[in-house]
Amino acid sequence: MTVLHAPSRAEAVAATLARKPWGLYLAIGFAVLVTVAAVAPQLLATHSPTALDYPAALQPPSWAHWFGTDESGRDLYSRVVYGARESLLIGLGAAAVGVSVAIVLGTLAALAIKPAAVVVDRFVEVMFAFPALLLALLLIAIAGPSATTEIFAVGLGTAPGYARMVRGQILSAKNSGYVEAATALGHSRSRIIRSHILPNAIRPLVAVFALSIGQSIVWASSLSFLGLGVAPPSSEWGALLDAGRAYIIQAPWLIVIPGLVIVAVALAATTIGRHLQSYLEKGERS
Repeated sequence: MTVLHAPSRAEAVAATLARKPWGLYLAIGFAVLVTVAAVAPQLLATHSPTALDYPAALQPPSWAHWFGTDESGRDLYSRVVYGARESLLIGLGAAAVGVSVAIVLGTLAALAIKPAAVVVDRFVEVMFAFPALLLALLLIAIAGPSATTEIFAVGLGTAPGYARMVRGQILSAKNSGYVEAATALGHSRSRIIRSHILPNAIRPLVAVFALSIGQSIVWASSLSFLGLGVAPPSSEWGALLDAGRAYIIQAPWLIVIPGLVIVAVALAATTIGRHLQSYLEKGERS
């Protein structure tokens, strides 16, 4: 079953890149590079991300400092590299929270007894109608800004949309021929759900999870930029944006370069997710 939703500009570009072999290879290569930066940043960094050098403050990009330096003379390239771990963990964590909650809510809305299913379905609709960013801001206002709060805030904000996808996938699987055949063979309802409905309904979420990683990183960076996420001196990419906005006139690279990195990561994750989605749909048709 194809999941339809309004594509963002990044998703539209990623869909175009996913149709080109070189686009997919670039996305995978960049994803590997970011993974290496997250796992072993010392292999890519050229300076210590915390070393202060005030005489070298606010220097533009050069051979000595590829991405320039910040207001404390710290090497921005090394801070971006070291920030990959925290940014990627937040993106993966938020995507995992969102998809996990979506699976639970979507499954209950589609398979629970009617009164309970109606209640869950209405709850999902209310959450879906509530602006996701506003929900994230509300959760952060209650729990306070931190990486953990950011993960749950972004994850819960994305969950309602994915829950509707899961519900649609399960309802489609319930009406499929293989479920009718299993019912005719006398298989129990629990066995049909466990062996036929859930595996076929949840499999497309592999692509959704990949798509959600890029979206979660962008959202988390937006919250950090607003001062509601991980606070400086963290080198998380959104925190770098937040720290650099005070110098946007005299040192625009402090905003532009981390922003481009965030866009590139989101584009790579979306491109890979689109390709996975296309691959899974071809597998279903065959």
